Amino acid sequence: MSAELAAQSCLAANDWICGEYLRSRSEELTDATVQHVWITVVSVLIGLAVAFPLALLARAKPRLAGPVLGLTTLLYTIPSLAMFSLLLPVFGLSAALVVTGLVLYSLTILVRNIMAGLAAVPAEAREAARGMGYGPARLLWEVELPLALPALMAGVRIATVSTVALTTVGALVGKGGLGNLIDDGVQTTFKAQVLTASLLCVLLAAVADLLLLGVQRLLTPWTRIRTAGPTPGIKRAV
Repeated sequence: MSAELAAQSCLAANDWICGEYLRSRSEELTDATVQHVWITVVSVLIGLAVAFPLALLARAKPRLAGPVLGLTTLLYTIPSLAMFSLLLPVFGLSAALVVTGLVLYSLTILVRNIMAGLAAVPAEAREAARGMGYGPARLLWEVELPLALPALMAGVRIATVSTVALTTVGALVGKGGLGNLIDDGVQTTFKAQVLTASLLCVLLAAVADLLLLGVQRLLTPWTRIRTAGPTPGIKRAV
């Protein structure tokens, strides 16, 4: 009984760390986390679907590279409150409003990294593929994209972590996942709720980054190859 009273007292005392909050609000935390993950995943996937053709267009027509990069950078500099206000007449107070805003914010990272990855493909690899009869589409999908994957995946990782953080801003329209709990906790000075939701956001970002890093390593096994033997520094030490 004393342990139960002690657990309840942390809520009454409004402590930052409170096990009773986790027990009594577990369903609320789960629902907010699921919404947060759903909004993040959908936003990054749509952002990637939009960024890829933009990057290809900018590469195919260099005169458009400046405007494309400039536009995506401009979108990233728009404050979230202003962005949502501009999109509100089109989407209303819905999850689509938040997803669209997050997609627009992710474009500058994704477009730049896709273009950088494609630009880093060795010219010899392209020439060898063309010599073997590869057409433009086959060259892109079977040669250039695999070699550009490290830069592309790096962009996806950055965009995902950034989107996890920016999703909390969706609390402005009630569609912010864990951001809703953070906002409510700040408004009511509910310390345990603010701390728990914030830590879950950090945990989501860390887990997402590690998962994507694992996917990147699986898709690019050649990047793990290391030259056998001691490094020059070790040789000098010996």
